[in-house]
Amino acid sequence: MHFQWYPGHMTKAKRMMQENIKLIDLVIELVDARIPMSSRNPDIDELGRNKSRLILLNKADLAEDKWNDEWIAYFKEKGFSCVKVNSKKGGGVKSIQSVIQEACKEKMERDRKRGILNRPVRAMVVGIPNVGKSTFINALAGKACAKTGNKPGVTKGKQWIRLNKNVELLDTPGILWPKFEDQSVGLKLAFIGSIKDEILNVEELAADFITFAKNSYPGVLADKYDIEEAGDSYECLKAIAESRHCLVRGNELDTEKAAALLLDDFRNGRLGRLTLEYPEK
Repeated sequence: MHFQWYPGHMTKAKRMMQENIKLIDLVIELVDARIPMSSRNPDIDELGRNKSRLILLNKADLAEDKWNDEWIAYFKEKGFSCVKVNSKKGGGVKSIQSVIQEACKEKMERDRKRGILNRPVRAMVVGIPNVGKSTFINALAGKACAKTGNKPGVTKGKQWIRLNKNVELLDTPGILWPKFEDQSVGLKLAFIGSIKDEILNVEELAADFITFAKNSYPGVLADKYDIEEAGDSYECLKAIAESRHCLVRGNELDTEKAAALLLDDFRNGRLGRLTLEYPEK
């Protein structure tokens, strides 16, 4: 499968972010804790040059804790502030206000020396589609002020959100980048749901996921679906279809339905905490 998804609104969104970056003190970048590297848009480093940077490992409850800690250490070594959060359940969100102040300490000190007092920190919230930006903003603001949806591409325009007198956030649409140099990045993004399922072959995607799970987390699929993991990935997919009674007329196995079910179970943490990539040593 070849992975690419770059609708027109993403070009527009990128332009809007470039125009607004001069107003910004801090770039808050959300990444998916299961694939922290693959869920980083390489354009963001260029966009956020000379700005304070904060990386949030979102959906940290879906990834293995030991790897979350390794990733935090990795990003801190690269000069980023980094915190793990779980926006949906509010985990780690309370600490963010103080982390923002800490990340912008130098800027606030410069302002103070120039006699500028009480100017709020302006932060741009960025990330790829479906990484949880709007859910994070709502959790931080304590009210539903950004549209949320569990499909990519819900936030189409920009919106400023005033958290309090100290912090203003600019919510931005999720943007991917025009070309994935490494197709394994596209594959991982498809696994977590950042590329629309409608443009993918979900059975092929599920078979690739089964291959990953059997290699990195042997036994997980066997336990969840009460199946044998032996055999190729499509055999496993058929076994999942049988175990979960995914049938079409005439009692034939509905592997497409089983594929969608498997991916949904993974995306929502029902297979347990799985990390798909690890920091380079």
